[in-house]
Amino acid sequence: MEITPTENNALVNMEMQLEPVFLSDQANNEETQPPKRRKKKSMVWEHFTIETVGEGCRRACCKQCKQSFAYSTGSKVAGTSHLKRHIAKGSCQYVNRGQQQEPSTPFSAPSKLANDSNGLTTDTPKRRYRTASISYTSFDPDRCRREIANMIILHDYPLHIVEHPGFVSFIRNLQPNFEMASFNAVQGDVIATYLREKLSVQSLIEKMPGRICLTLDLWNSCQTTGYVFVTGQFVDSEWKIHRKLLNVVMEPFPESDSAFSHAVSSCLSDWNIEGHLFSLTVNQPLSEVGTTSLRNLLCEKNPNILGGQLLVGQCLARSLSSIACEALKACHEVVKKVRDCVKYVKTSEVLEEKFLELKQQLQVPSMKTLALDDQTRWNTTYEMLLTASELKEVFSCLDTNDPDYSKGPTGEEWKQVENLTSFLKLLLDTANLLTSSTIPTTNTFFHEAWKIQLELTRAATSEDVAVSTIAKPMQTNFDTYWKNCCLILAIAVVMDPRFKMKLVEFSFTKIYGEEAARFINLVDEGIHQMFLEYVGGVEGNVKQEDVAGLGLTDFDMYIMETTSQQSKSELDQYLEESLLPRVHEFDVVGWWKLNKVKYPTLSKMARDILTVPVSTVVPEMVFETGRKEMDRYRCSLRPETVEAIVCAKDWLGVGVGESGDMVKALKMEFPI
Repeated sequence: MEITPTENNALVNMEMQLEPVFLSDQANNEETQPPKRRKKKSMVWEHFTIETVGEGCRRACCKQCKQSFAYSTGSKVAGTSHLKRHIAKGSCQYVNRGQQQEPSTPFSAPSKLANDSNGLTTDTPKRRYRTASISYTSFDPDRCRREIANMIILHDYPLHIVEHPGFVSFIRNLQPNFEMASFNAVQGDVIATYLREKLSVQSLIEKMPGRICLTLDLWNSCQTTGYVFVTGQFVDSEWKIHRKLLNVVMEPFPESDSAFSHAVSSCLSDWNIEGHLFSLTVNQPLSEVGTTSLRNLLCEKNPNILGGQLLVGQCLARSLSSIACEALKACHEVVKKVRDCVKYVKTSEVLEEKFLELKQQLQVPSMKTLALDDQTRWNTTYEMLLTASELKEVFSCLDTNDPDYSKGPTGEEWKQVENLTSFLKLLLDTANLLTSSTIPTTNTFFHEAWKIQLELTRAATSEDVAVSTIAKPMQTNFDTYWKNCCLILAIAVVMDPRFKMKLVEFSFTKIYGEEAARFINLVDEGIHQMFLEYVGGVEGNVKQEDVAGLGLTDFDMYIMETTSQQSKSELDQYLEESLLPRVHEFDVVGWWKLNKVKYPTLSKMARDILTVPVSTVVPEMVFETGRKEMDRYRCSLRPETVEAIVCAKDWLGVGVGESGDMVKALKMEFPI
């Protein structure tokens, strides 16, 4: 084998460094001491020996497998790179078989030689030629299979990627000894990953002290079938909120009234949580038949809290998107004119530069960047309209002979754009809360919801026709959500010690005026009735907690049953206490955890109410204007495989580093 240019340069440099020393020694000891051959320092020689096989021909022989390799022929030296590859890439079966999981590299840097005071050669810890900062990792084909399954799950790759010629070629070059799995084999690996992760989620659910809330998000598909994403939200024994995707149920007839009932029934049975359900949140309004079907199903094995009034709620994110679309539809002509103006400027580099120069000349203070909107996400349309409105003076002064540009908005139409953006801003502020990486508690959204209800009600009755025209369809749409979810949001905010009933009284007075007392009483009666149901054992099969940690749960129940009716309940005591200061970062669930001994029953009720999810979608989909659709490839897979891939991705997370590195699993780390 020819010596590589890199090794040749290294040898030349080494010879140049040693040449002065060698010549000096030769001059002093020319007649008494013959020149010595340099000692081989490469650690590769711990695994090989040099054997002479003929005149001027020597070969390197592996000490383990006895395989020989070219080393030198006459004055030509082959180098050691091919010897290193023999050890590093696992070609030597004996070395590969004897490796531990994470041994240190066999090719450590050679120590620097030095002479001590007695003239003896000693080793010093200073490295001279190469460092071994990367550990020597043995090739593990089973680990490679697991990592490929994780890669497919985490990054939405098709299962058929293991049969793609480019991917197969990449793997073969990375690790020739790895036998690529077939489609059926990798499908089995994905299912195995799903089942393994499911055990962890199952253990978490089994240990939850309270009840679970479900969200139902229906996706369409190109095959007219539907997929219901069932997500569970609950609090564990440490009072930490969890949100886990539990099932993806394929529904042959997604528009039927029984589609959601079937999905919920499958989830309850699969996870053995009958009797533990607290609420449902769906991504679309249900028909009366569909709602009745759900309630009848759930009331068979679940406590019927407040007559089922809290059982089914609407998705706030979907409601806000629907209302935003109503507003944009009401102003579709002026929105199109603005979009055309922005498109006209942004699609011409010359015009865009001219536009920016004109903006500087007019000293328009806007710092926003003009951009076209994505019509599938209403927040981008809001940003486009807002920016264009701030730059309307620049648009009006843009001198062009293009007849299409003369169709831009007039002064009155720009006023309509300003009204529209003010309403969209109201929705945007609430929707942004749903994009948080942390799981928001239910009480967060009462304040946002009542502000939207109040502002839209006022605007819908405005004498300004331009304002009322936009607000009326928005108010009608949001009023449906408010009536459906007002009670659960109000009870949740009462469980916030910073507000209690005071915020309900204040907001209802603003919204309902003289009729406010009737609605305030409904909330007060509802929360007291709910508390009595918890005192009476509404938890059903839910495991009872020993909140004091003394093993006296039965004694606590005895005290509740025998206490005089005249004494104040936990709820009344809580409501009569002073409000806590309104700090910005307040952990309401943590507060109830600290006060669970003082309020043993009320804390359980608060724990369940505060974890009711108001949205069915993940943060990335909050602003989507249409229902999601399952892609064509996944529709071609078995429903069980689709569920395994989607759920496992939710459980594994998005960081590849959490589950390992496929490339590291496929190769053996070897510093050369």
